[in-house]
Amino acid sequence: MDPKQDSVVHLAAARATRTSRRPEPRAKAPQPALLRQIYGEILRDERRDQDRSLDDVARAVGMSKQYLSEVERGRKEASSEILRSVCDALELPIEQLLGRGIRRMTAHRTLRAPRSGGIELCAA
Repeated sequence: MDPKQDSVVHLAAARATRTSRRPEPRAKAPQPALLRQIYGEILRDERRDQDRSLDDVARAVGMSKQYLSEVERGRKEASSEILRSVCDALELPIEQLLGRGIRRMTAHRTLRAPRSGGIELCAA
């Protein structure tokens, strides 16, 4: 084998070992759900359970259906007045929204993998 070819082979092998020794990037831990996302899920679930449209509920509250959609998807931080108005339109006591929010937050927290490496599942 030609000495030049031999050094090219060694160089290629050295590059391959350097790139293969790089540590695998760590997967990012899932972020806990935000309160606005949880409240939005609850409001959307309640509206759908009542077979009501976004337009219907938005009109009852006096807001645009686009804004209500953003609230339901957790993209907008709704004020306490907006939350109360939407709850009133859905005939959902605000206390139930808060209670369901606590239960869902607890469920989201419990379903995340603990730092010990195991997975803990909990029914909520």
